[in-house]
Amino acid sequence: MSILGLKEAEVAPLVRAVAGEGLQGDALRERFARAAWTGIVEPGDRVAGVLIAALGAVAALDAVVARASAEEILQRAAESDAEGELAGDLVAEEVEKAIERWTPRLQSRTALLSLKQAARYAVRLLIPGDPAWPAGFFDLGPHAPLALWLRGNESTLSSVGASIALVGARAATGYGEHVAMEASAGLVDRGYTIISGAAYGIDGMAHRAALASSGQTIAVLAGGVDRFYPSGHEALLTRIVEEGAVISELPCGSAPTKWRFLQRNRLIAAASRATVVLEAGWRSGSLNTAGHAAALGRPLGAVPGPVTSAASAGCHRLIRDFDAVCVTDADEMAELAPLDTAVEPPDASTGSSELPGLSAEQLRIMDALSTRSARLVDDIAARAGLSIATVQSALGAMQLEGTATERASGWVKAKPSSASGATAS
Repeated sequence: MSILGLKEAEVAPLVRAVAGEGLQGDALRERFARAAWTGIVEPGDRVAGVLIAALGAVAALDAVVARASAEEILQRAAESDAEGELAGDLVAEEVEKAIERWTPRLQSRTALLSLKQAARYAVRLLIPGDPAWPAGFFDLGPHAPLALWLRGNESTLSSVGASIALVGARAATGYGEHVAMEASAGLVDRGYTIISGAAYGIDGMAHRAALASSGQTIAVLAGGVDRFYPSGHEALLTRIVEEGAVISELPCGSAPTKWRFLQRNRLIAAASRATVVLEAGWRSGSLNTAGHAAALGRPLGAVPGPVTSAASAGCHRLIRDFDAVCVTDADEMAELAPLDTAVEPPDASTGSSELPGLSAEQLRIMDALSTRSARLVDDIAARAGLSIATVQSALGAMQLEGTATERASGWVKAKPSSASGATAS
């Protein structure tokens, strides 16, 4: 094996430690390539998904590492994809831009470190086709995860076919937490697995109630599974590892960012049979999960709250404007996705969602910037998963908008107090 300049003797023991002792040859190479890809691209990267589907993870990575041109890569994809169903809609310009944003992360050391960290924490690497792979992820098409990193029980992950996602606000009220507790416990008693994002508020209560009822629960993280986030939920996530499953599409060592939280939400929606928003403000991040569920054709429910409560304004918005089903208890939530019926596949896959007022590139650059430590453009590009040219262009615009500031030693995130008055130097 020689991928990213690494020899098989160096890589094979680590891959086998996280993916199976009996792996040999092509199967071992495929696992390593997919593990490497999870650290090279940002979640939901469409171009990577299309090329890997057409060429395979190994050949696609070899082509990028060898600095093959976009035209050559597309030609190889066309030859491998005889029916033209996988890579037919890609154009050279898209591939060129993708290679530019991947290049800063083509580092063998990073791939090795993530594998070593995974082995240290008994993390397992899963790829499409594995028995425990959530079938719902296939509905994401080219935006599907390239691999999954799992801490916990594969048997729990295998139960996603009977799962409902319970999501809601971090700043939950006592009412919201009570509804979450009753809903989670009631659904577990009816045979459902609970999926959520392990955040404070509604998510945490949904997980706790499932565990307290001796049920199955799955936490989907926006960073590496070796770095429990939020830190205040370390004890909760440790229990989920012991009795359920914690998963992420990002390799060990990856930090959660705003962009990754948004992309994480598509996995929550895709893995489950239905999504229920229990409490959410007008612009809650839970509405992003609801949007993914609706785009995937999944049943969507929302719990009403007091009309005077700002904490329930998002739920009321979903019911009024987005055809969410009004649900008030576990029985009504279970009616969204009865266990004795199959979920119909959606007509189309979903893409990424952005925060209002920020482009996808600006959001990722904001995640990569620090308010204290100045960072060079190539470092920002590697952290954001973008090309150097894209970062340079975006930083110029962000400086004019007052959201980023250039210092002699690099770029920093503008402090809120000075952002409104910042100007270009």
